[in-house]
Amino acid sequence: MRSALLSGLIGGFMGFLMSFLINYFFIPLPETVAINSLNNGISGLISGFMGGFIGILVHIRQANKR
Repeated sequence: MRSALLSGLIGGFMGFLMSFLINYFFIPLPETVAINSLNNGISGLISGFMGGFIGILVHIRQANKR
């Protein structure tokens, strides 16, 4: 249980970081609501993928230690 929470926190932080970096550097200040929604969707897709991917990598690494 503890390792699952730790993996989730690491994955969540990586997702937050990726979403922040994408919104700040690559998709700055949208002009319309539709573009803002699209940017948030793209950012969420990328950050969700990165969070899940990092979570899986941490899980595999911890499983191999046992």
